[in-house]
Parts: sequence; C-alpha cells; structure tokens
Amino acid sequence: MNVLWENIVITMIAFGILYWLLSKFAFGKLFAIMEQRRELVRTQLEEAQQTREQAAVYVEEQKEALKQARQEAFEIIEQSKQSSSKQAKDLLEQAKIDTIRMKNEAVRDIESERMKAVEALRGEIGAFSVDIASKLIEREVESNPAEQEKLVNQYLKEVGSKS
Repeated sequence: MNVLWENIVITMIAFGILYWLLSKFAFGKLFAIMEQRRELVRTQLEEAQQTREQAAVYVEEQKEALKQARQEAFEIIEQSKQSSSKQAKDLLEQAKIDTIRMKNEAVRDIESERMKAVEALRGEIGAFSVDIASKLIEREVESNPAEQEKLVNQYLKEVGSKS
C-alpha cells in the first residue's frame, strides 16, 4: 500500500475550503436555527413548569374548597338534625297541651251534662213529689197538711243529697 501524500494534502485543502464555505454560509444559519430551537424548548419547559405549579396550586385550592364544602354540609346536617329534633319536641309538647285541653273540655262537658241531668231529675222528682203529695192529700184528707209538707221537704232533701 502506497500512501499518496498528494491525495492527503488535496483532501485536507478541500476539507478546509469546504469547512470555510460551510462556516461562512451554513454554520451561522444552522447554529441560529439550533439556538432558536433550544430557546423554544427552554421556553416550553418553563411554561410546562409554570403550568404544573399552577395546576398544583389549583388542586390544593380545590381540595380546600372541597374540605370547606364538606364541613358546611356537615354543619347543615347537624343544624337540620337539631331543628327536626326541636320540631318533634315542639309537636309532642303541643300534642300534650291539646290532649290536656281536650280532656278538660270533655270533663267540663260531662260535668255540665251531669248537672243538666241532675236538674232534670230534680224537676221530675219535684213533679213526682207533687203527684205523691196530691195522692197523699187525697187519701188522707183528715191528716195534718203541715205534716205532709214536712214529709215532702224531707223527701226532696233526701233525693237532692243522693244526686
């Protein structure tokens, strides 16, 4: 194998010229495009980081809002329980009051009806007493009228004390 130094020198000169042409016309634009790409990637990474941080903050805010909503719901449920318990208690108390009132009215009505019945009986007894007295008078014309009145009054007193 023969090494031709002339070929090596020519190749090196051609490579140098190619490098100089590339650096003059291509490398600047290529490096500028690569720099733009690098900046774009860096910007996108920063934006992604900011978005990630914002998302984390938003998630924390949502967790806090959910926690508050649960607490408010629990408080509302507790208030509802207390309110319904109070309403039930009030209804029972009102029912007791109504029952007592109705009982008292019924007792008054019964007492009124009893008094009316007693008065009616006294009236009937008075009428019967008059009938009895008149029959006694008819039978015993000879007996003493004061004695008969005394008997009628005594009878009325006995009947009045039994009712």
